Order: sequence, then C-alpha cells, then structure tokens
Amino acid sequence: MPSPSSICIFCGARAGVLPAYSQAAKETGEMIANMGWRLVYGAGDIGLMGEVARAAQAAGAKTLGVMPKHLMRQEIAKRDLGQLILTETMHERKKVMFMNCDAIVVLPGGGGSLDEFFEVLTWRQLGLHTKPIILLDVAGYWQPLVALLDHVIAHGFADGSMRGFVQVVPDVAALTVALQEGLQEGLK
Repeated sequence: MPSPSSICIFCGARAGVLPAYSQAAKETGEMIANMGWRLVYGAGDIGLMGEVARAAQAAGAKTLGVMPKHLMRQEIAKRDLGQLILTETMHERKKVMFMNCDAIVVLPGGGGSLDEFFEVLTWRQLGLHTKPIILLDVAGYWQPLVALLDHVIAHGFADGSMRGFVQVVPDVAALTVALQEGLQEGLK
C-alpha cells in the first residue's frame, strides 16, 4: 500500500496579529489529517507551527517535525510528534523537510518562512523539483509577496514561468482542492 502524501508546512513561529492566521493554521492541520496526509513541519510548539501540529495530531494525522538543535528552546520543540528529526543547521532543516514531502504550503510567517519559500521556489526554477508550492493567502497576507514576484518578472530578473510555479489560494477549502490537484498531477 502506498504511503500517504506528505504536506510540508512553512509558517510562523509567532501567531501574528490577526486571529484569522491561527484559525487558518488549525483548519490546515485538521484538513491534512482529514485527507489522510502526513504533516511535515518545523517541529515548533509555538505560533502557527504549534497550531497546525496540534490540530493535525488531534485529528489523527501522522507528523514529522524537523528542527535544528540550536532552536530547541527558542521554538519549543514539540516532543510528542510521530517523528522528530534534529539537524545541525537551518539549511539541513529545509532540505530534510523538502525531501520528506510531496507538496509545500506556506502560511503567514516572517523571515524564516520567506527564506523557506524562496529556497523551494529557486529549486523549482532550476528544475530540481516539480512539487506544488502554494501560498495560503489568509486575509491577503501574501499579496505584497505576489506583487514582488510580478515586479521581479516585469523587470526581467526572472522568466514569466516563475509565477506559474506558485499557486495562491484564499482559504483552506481552496487549499484542499489545490493540493488534491497538485498531488494528482505529480502522480502522472
């Protein structure tokens, strides 16, 4: 029997200012479990990371958390995960998360989430993968990023195809459909 699809979630170690961010994180975790998928994430028990993981676990999802040793206290590693992998560096963390997933979803977050997003986007541009990359645009959070991507393309620093590597969805219902379609496409 094939293993369940694994969804990598990049998101904030903080909750942000809008309650909608935490709500979307909870709904995303529940959706991953309800679809029978596995959660792959940064192993934190705080902020949106913690919300996604707790909701996924409560709904019965398998979980894989990946955290650099130096962040164990700062991001409060969630110790009751199905699997916890400790890495030496942030780069190793991203690589392990990426290698253990079938699709990438980016919820609201800060510099770390942007770093994670741009790394997987760059890998996609270079032809190193074809995994879906989806921005969950809660309350329009990612609109400045989308505008930046369009700006980069308009000014000739990236091919227009780059924009097609990133899907933007407004809510978890649309995210579910995008993931189903993206995972099906990956099976072809």
